[in-house]
Amino acid sequence: MSIRVLPSELVDQIAAGEVIERPASVVKELVENSLDAGAHRIEVDIERGGVGLIRVRDDGAGIPAAELAIALSRHATSKIASLDDLEAVATLGFRGEALPSIGSVARLRITSRAARADQGAEVSVDGGSIAPVRPAAHPPGTSVEVRDLFFNVPARRKFVRSDATELTHIVRLMERLALSRFDVTFRLRHGTRLLLEAAAVTGAAGEQARLEAVLGEEFAATALAVDHAAGPVHLSGWVGLPTGARAQPDQQFWFVNGRSVRDRLLMNAVRLAYRDVLYHGRHAAYVLYLTLDAKLVDVNAHPAKLEVRFRDSRQIHDFVFRALERTLAGTRPDFALGPAGSSTGLLGVPPGTLGRPAPSPAMPLSLYGPYQASRDPWGVAAAVREPLRNGSPAPAAEEEHPLGTALAQLHGVYILAQNRDGLVLVDMHAAHERVLYERLKAECAAASPATQLLLAPLAIEVKEHELEALLERRAEFERAGFDIDALSPTRLAIRRVPALLDAADVEALVDSLVRDLLLDAESHHLEAAADRFLGTLACRSAIHAHRRLTLAEMNALLRQMEATERASQCNHGRPTWTRLSIGQLDQLFLRGR
Repeated sequence: MSIRVLPSELVDQIAAGEVIERPASVVKELVENSLDAGAHRIEVDIERGGVGLIRVRDDGAGIPAAELAIALSRHATSKIASLDDLEAVATLGFRGEALPSIGSVARLRITSRAARADQGAEVSVDGGSIAPVRPAAHPPGTSVEVRDLFFNVPARRKFVRSDATELTHIVRLMERLALSRFDVTFRLRHGTRLLLEAAAVTGAAGEQARLEAVLGEEFAATALAVDHAAGPVHLSGWVGLPTGARAQPDQQFWFVNGRSVRDRLLMNAVRLAYRDVLYHGRHAAYVLYLTLDAKLVDVNAHPAKLEVRFRDSRQIHDFVFRALERTLAGTRPDFALGPAGSSTGLLGVPPGTLGRPAPSPAMPLSLYGPYQASRDPWGVAAAVREPLRNGSPAPAAEEEHPLGTALAQLHGVYILAQNRDGLVLVDMHAAHERVLYERLKAECAAASPATQLLLAPLAIEVKEHELEALLERRAEFERAGFDIDALSPTRLAIRRVPALLDAADVEALVDSLVRDLLLDAESHHLEAAADRFLGTLACRSAIHAHRRLTLAEMNALLRQMEATERASQCNHGRPTWTRLSIGQLDQLFLRGR
């Protein structure tokens, strides 16, 4: 077959394959055009899951009658005019592909009236065939009507799912758009059913109302606010408590300069920030906004503009990770944040104002004595067993502490305490594990950990490619107190280990650490190896079930929890404590009825 120039209609349909994947893609392009036009109110009407009808109305700037036909030409746009504009795009759309692509695979009608025009105008496209522009009545703004999507492309039409499935995609899209602009009113209808009504809001109370409408009351009531800036980069939004994690990543929203994206680098930064507080297999919920100079990010990296590229991706990754890590560090027991083990129902947190990271209480260290990890591997456990050294006074009344004062131990596993609100239940092993872990991390950050040389190297069998991957991370092992080398292409030698490590557990702990690191090979965070080892050590060293504790020991652990970052979850993400309020207890026993 000879080389030929394709007809313009076929070119448009090929281009539409990249831009218009399904009905939700049409809604995305049209609503983003409305936002770029400065609309304050956007209404979307859907029929048959978007295949029958998609109508988007806005009160934006409108399109002059003389420009309607031009707007349907490929690569016709008012948003950029030069390469310099492309390198600093500030609008959601900029390629000029959406309208001609939609018009090539559907029956399209655009009716618009510019803000200062005396009357509106209308233009129609039927499968790529453009009709003449004609006058039409219309208020200031634009209405775009798309009917019979893919009517002339049967192969594409076969890939469209059921009406219910396509409608679900559209609803999810509109929720993302509603979270991207709190100052715009969004309305979505399917036939006669109103699926989304989000009025424009301002202020913290209004933002919380929209969060409740999109993500539910529990997220809005317990989310932690994020607001962090460094130079030209600003991160804001909300992150859900670790105990509000979900089975699916269906409540994860990233916005870069107002654009909804699914960026791997940003999602990985969030995952690392939650690594010490999120239960295995669960997914964090968050709504985050990254704002930076448009010249520092390339939005022209994906056909549907769902991915971006940062000029300094590592710096952005570390900025996001550090900001979120500091926010989550405040998830310690606190009256304002509510119980760590909360969920809907009896132990639920009532809707209220958005949570904030708890302040660091100035707890007297004399309550549990000094901790010398480099001298005594079991010194932390001793700090709980001997909490009242040097005649230190007992803890103050329960009103002064979120976790109150201890009452008893239940089945050798849980601590029962009372505070001003009711009954507190603490998982003593999980709580002590977190306390140990955070102290070990602080010591390693302050100075190199004490190490001991093994009489004979410990050999661990691995695969050849695994050994190479481990040796590439030799610096991380050294930071944690290890000295590693290769005995052969498939044998790893451990010559030095941290002094904290009990000799009897060296082989099992190191083998577990190596396997975990290989599973986490894609993580490039420099502290991953040391933290993973310290977490394993803390878990092995913490108080285990059926250890009998005195009331003084229990109170010492409660005070340590209140002074420890991330103490509301253990190292594996499980909650360390929960609470039954007096009102909930009264409901259980039908008091006052």
